[in-house]
Amino acid sequence: MMIKKYWQQGVAIALTVLMGISLSSCNLAQFRTSAAQTPLVLSILSDPKTFNYALSEESPNIFGYTYEGLVNENPITGEVEPTLAESWEISKNGLQIIFTLKENLRWSDGQPLTVDDVVFTYNDIYFNDKIPSSTADVLRIGESRAFPTVRKLDDRRVEFTVVEPFAPFLRAAGLAILPAHALQESVDTLDREGNPVFLSTWGINTPPQEIIVNGPYKLASYRPSERVFFEKNPYYWRNPQPYIERISWEVVESQDTGVVQFLSGILDSISVRPEDFSLLKKQEERNNFTILYELEPAPGITFMTFNLNKGRFEDSNRPVVDPIKSRWFNSVKFRQAIAYATDRQTMIENTFQGLGRPINSHVSVQSPYYLSPEDGLKVYDFNAEKARELLAEEGFTYNNQGQLLDSEGNRVRFTLITNAGNKIREAMGAQIKQNLSQIGIQVDFQPLAWNAVITKLSDSLDWEALIIGFGGGTEPHWSSNLWLPDGRLHMFNQPRQVGQTPLVGREIADWERRLGNLYIQASQEIDEAKRKELYVETQRITQEYLPVIQLVNQLSMTAVRNRVQGVEYSSLGGAFWNIYELQLEE
Repeated sequence: MMIKKYWQQGVAIALTVLMGISLSSCNLAQFRTSAAQTPLVLSILSDPKTFNYALSEESPNIFGYTYEGLVNENPITGEVEPTLAESWEISKNGLQIIFTLKENLRWSDGQPLTVDDVVFTYNDIYFNDKIPSSTADVLRIGESRAFPTVRKLDDRRVEFTVVEPFAPFLRAAGLAILPAHALQESVDTLDREGNPVFLSTWGINTPPQEIIVNGPYKLASYRPSERVFFEKNPYYWRNPQPYIERISWEVVESQDTGVVQFLSGILDSISVRPEDFSLLKKQEERNNFTILYELEPAPGITFMTFNLNKGRFEDSNRPVVDPIKSRWFNSVKFRQAIAYATDRQTMIENTFQGLGRPINSHVSVQSPYYLSPEDGLKVYDFNAEKARELLAEEGFTYNNQGQLLDSEGNRVRFTLITNAGNKIREAMGAQIKQNLSQIGIQVDFQPLAWNAVITKLSDSLDWEALIIGFGGGTEPHWSSNLWLPDGRLHMFNQPRQVGQTPLVGREIADWERRLGNLYIQASQEIDEAKRKELYVETQRITQEYLPVIQLVNQLSMTAVRNRVQGVEYSSLGGAFWNIYELQLEE
């Protein structure tokens, strides 16, 4: 489970705030009038950005509760399990899968969920060039980048066919199935600019009762900056139905406030930040909760990256990045110097209170394709002198004040951003600023609102350096949209999307193209040993050329109130992956 990026403020501060907190603002008393009405109360750091699954690229999002696909990967066993599908049959050549749906499936509005919905979801939404979605990146196959063929066989059977071997074929059927009867018209109808109306459908202003789902819960209400409220979907397919009737997501923008609300009994669970571990551990028995954790870093990566885009905006001829800074950022030795100058061990000791691990690979340690430093992966342990040597080799020098200058006499200075409110990332940024000052670089560190960060990454491209995280799991292919040169999440050299001002002069480096090709080859390779060799090579490339500079992940830790029964904790799935089985003890 991706450790949810929390932070460091003192235990004394948390206790002080705890003594003075007013609970009236949480307004949960209305839900606690009887056992039947008591919700599971969780928290999120910011409001959802959309209720449209196909357009979502951010977290938090509602979709883990509201949608299911044909299959699902069990985070405990790693096995693929049936969800909407009852069974499947894979052809001998591996190029076809026929899924048989469960009988009597229904949407949350009572309408039948059929094979037609499956065909609509893939052919009309995921494979639709007019609907920009990072989902499409991971569904394209091989060098042709062709999509699978999805067709109806009969009322319960649907056939998926690929033109060449596709290793993640079965797991690709885990994507959410969406309702044709509710969305087909919005896909078929174009606005004045020729784009599907679907692109503006099911935004956060949509009345919750209009959001049709197939998962264990449906939206009941949403009050921006306050809460998202879910209620059990009466047409959910599992028998028995989920035991927990309602779930409340409280929007708690301060992580410190979240800790206080948890200790006050308002929240039923909270991701544990390293600086809160000692405080919470002492309170476990008295406050009737348990800290669940695994002694390995959370899946996914947390990293610093530079904007390597050499392109210019076609309408204005303005470069994406200042050409002077672009020359620095596109120097491999410059990026390696930054990596050597970043003291990750101090980061672990100070920011993570020892409850973190350095990351060296973009593949999660939980994956069978992970390459460890012990097996030969290059690492960048803190070495300021090595950083200075690399900079000198690239023609950088120092002035009398110890400030780093490039070969043309320009002082090396850039702006580093991250999302404000994520205190671990804020602390990382502050330390990187201090570390790089020791080699003469001035870093202007600017935490920004999450929406502002997303706008810079996906729209304006107006950023220089960034600290961010990227989810992970056992299957590297699902992160391919970060590494493919034309991927929607290829943030360090972002291509433009449909409807955006085109770029001219964007360049793809040889190593960058090689990395993308390896991901394509790995998706085609069925032999597991050969597939691992390909992913090993991707890890060697990313650590040599450093499109991202890996930082630190904390250990997977979540505190859950003991009234929540049936939790099977996993670093991959977290505490609530089996929400449909959990019960609340009143």
